[in-house]
Amino acid sequence: MPAIVKLQLSLETLAEAIFSLDLTEKRQLQELIEQQIFEAEEALYEDDADTLAEIEAVRAEFKDGESVTINEKN
Repeated sequence: MPAIVKLQLSLETLAEAIFSLDLTEKRQLQELIEQQIFEAEEALYEDDADTLAEIEAVRAEFKDGESVTINEKN
C-alpha cells in the first residue's frame, strides 16, 4: 500500500508545479480533479434537504404515471 503524504503548498507553488507538467500529465490531473469535484457534489446533494425532496417528488410523479421517460414517449 502506498504511503500517504499530506503537504501544505501555497497556491502559487501548486500552480508552478502544474505549469511544469506535460499535456498528458495535465489531463491526468484534470481527470483526478473532476472526479473529486463530482464526489464532493454528490455528497452535498445527498445531504441537501431541498434536493432530496425534489428527488422524492419526481419519483412520486413516475409512480403515479404523471411523468414518463424519454424512451417511453417513443
